[in-house]
Amino acid sequence: MKFNSNYIDTGFPSFLKNWRQRRRLSQLELSLLAGMSQRHISFLETGRSEPTRFSIARLSLALEMPAAEVDAMLLSAGFSARTSRKGWNDKTRHAVDASIDHVLAGHAPYPAVCVDRIWNLQKANESAQKFFEIIGVSGDSNLLREVMKPGCLRDSIINWDDTTHALYRMLELEIARRPHDEDAHALATELKELDGVYELISKPMTQEPQPVLAIQFNIEGETLDLFSLIATIGMSSDAIFDDLRIETLLPANDITRLWFAKIFC
Repeated sequence: MKFNSNYIDTGFPSFLKNWRQRRRLSQLELSLLAGMSQRHISFLETGRSEPTRFSIARLSLALEMPAAEVDAMLLSAGFSARTSRKGWNDKTRHAVDASIDHVLAGHAPYPAVCVDRIWNLQKANESAQKFFEIIGVSGDSNLLREVMKPGCLRDSIINWDDTTHALYRMLELEIARRPHDEDAHALATELKELDGVYELISKPMTQEPQPVLAIQFNIEGETLDLFSLIATIGMSSDAIFDDLRIETLLPANDITRLWFAKIFC
């Protein structure tokens, strides 16, 4: 799946039409799902009618749009985004932060991080910080760029080709989920310009992908295999909450499990 990272149509009529077509719905099918007339859907897509906040809410539910895309649709129609209108209250922020800290700390002795939707690092547990220090990472705030750019982390990944293929595909899927995310488009373009990345992701796959991809690290002569589990905050209608991901790295074999037990316990 390829995406044009240089083209982002921000007008509401095109915004609505593009999302309807992405869901493979006719105007009639969307009108039935949203409880609106087909004529009104048609007028919204041609610009003959102006949307209201209420109609955007109904359309976004019918189209099953991510929270950030709902905000982008509101902005395209001249309204303020939901996130900017309500924000986080102190009680909710504290509860979410405390829960994330609990998950990260509880994952020791294995690495765990909290990132946003394009893998900008927000938090890391002590095990992750020590692991990054042992590898000698540069401290780049974006983990995708840290993995793909030339440097200590890239050099330590034995199966860097497969890992980069998988990670870039994940970024493409995020762009597919949120096509109006300018930061994601910009990062995808930047990553392709890194040494060896474009040539790698342009190659057709010659074999079936593994059911679960374990990242293989060469650390001081030891081969460590780690796979990841990614968790999100469920049932969130706020783009800020919807952005957060908790990635926990887990040992794929006993050798890796014993290495972490010896280093961090």
